[in-house]
Amino acid sequence: MRGKRFENDWTSKELEDIYSDIVQAVTVPVNVEVRAEHRVLDLARMEEILKEAKLIVLQGCGCRESRGNCDAPLETCLNLNGAGEYALKHGKHDPRRVTLDEALTALRVSHEAGLVHLAYTMEGDERPEIICSCCPCCCHTLSGLLRFGLTPVVLKSGKTAVDDEEACTSNGVCVDRCVFGARRMDNGRKSYDAERCFGCGLCVTTCAAHAIALVDKD
Repeated sequence: MRGKRFENDWTSKELEDIYSDIVQAVTVPVNVEVRAEHRVLDLARMEEILKEAKLIVLQGCGCRESRGNCDAPLETCLNLNGAGEYALKHGKHDPRRVTLDEALTALRVSHEAGLVHLAYTMEGDERPEIICSCCPCCCHTLSGLLRFGLTPVVLKSGKTAVDDEEACTSNGVCVDRCVFGARRMDNGRKSYDAERCFGCGLCVTTCAAHAIALVDKD
């Protein structure tokens, strides 16, 4: 899947220029656990990062606005602190300052739409200041990594999915939700390759049989 998939797909040169500034991209699962009044997630770490931020800015997704290969939500990109100040100053994609609750709501909405949350650590950053909700068809990082088979090299995750095979009904919903190709249907039965899972949690929240859970990686 190395060639251009869409007329408006990213070129190899564009992707190379973008990747040169990325030190690490980490998947962040959202809405995978609900207990009493707790928000969810393994938002544990994400919520911690957002709470410590002095500034949170929400803006439209430049990738989906420029590529237009899907109809996923646009207002999904979060910029913290210095990245937030830069976004407000340069005014691209309608940036606006938001509260912690508004930021968490944006993450939930994009999760429901099947987007993968990536927290970026850029060159010179001590911690992530850019949190994107990515689709596999428009977003430069996710689409490029999938297209060129680079997910194991660049993406990091602290979680992985574990299936309860006895509870699984093999209805294929999790297969449709998995953007990493870890799940597929073979002769009416679901098969799962844990090595290709990056713990985004998209399969967990749509499994009606509650047969999938996220666990910490060893």
